Amino acid sequence: MSRRVLFLFDVDGTLTAPRAVITNKMLDFMTDLSKRTTVGIVGGSDEAKIVEQLDGHIELATYLFSENGLVAKKGEKLIGKTSIIDKIGNDKLQDFINFCLSYMSKLKLPCKRGTFIEFRNGMINICPVGRACSVEERKEFFEYDHVHKLREQFVTALKNQFPDLEMKYSIGGQISFDCFPIGWDKTYCLQYIEKEFDDIYFYGDKTYESGNDYEIFIDSRVQGRTVTGPDNTLEQVTADLTRLGL
Repeated sequence: MSRRVLFLFDVDGTLTAPRAVITNKMLDFMTDLSKRTTVGIVGGSDEAKIVEQLDGHIELATYLFSENGLVAKKGEKLIGKTSIIDKIGNDKLQDFINFCLSYMSKLKLPCKRGTFIEFRNGMINICPVGRACSVEERKEFFEYDHVHKLREQFVTALKNQFPDLEMKYSIGGQISFDCFPIGWDKTYCLQYIEKEFDDIYFYGDKTYESGNDYEIFIDSRVQGRTVTGPDNTLEQVTADLTRLGL
């Protein structure tokens, strides 16, 4: 009997450039891949943002795990949904958000725009520069943060302020970081697929410690692949397809 194989992908930096729309080259490749094996996508963003980056082509994946799998779909069917409010409670969540707003009000950056805190179903996304920044402003903040380690310092402040909250902090992408209950990283999605497949291959770019692909990358239930961008994703997937004879 042939082995049941799933190819599972991160979005930003893996299938697309950060916050960019999938290219025709990648779209054609993923369309072909979905005919050869089962495909899944897991991202930290909400479903609307992931679908936007896929240019609406949700048919590429049998499984779509948005917000790290807190919202899980198989085809059009919702197979799981969990809320951070139920886990933490409104009072503690409000204290957490108030601290973040106060902290960011004291930061002096190259620029600030809008949407500094984004409440998602399974996490809080903190963005000091504001998610409404332009592509150029995004790059400018990323370079500034690379030098000054602003996001790392922010995470340290949150850990010191809320030592008993049992929150995990994951720095991913260029401008923000995610805050979610421990265990609600991308490994959360594995509960829906670990018994359905013999082999799960995961492809992601932020596989280093503190990156938002790290936990699933090192999980014993998957075979992790570190990619450096969409083109490298194509290369590594092609190599695995050849090795597997798919």
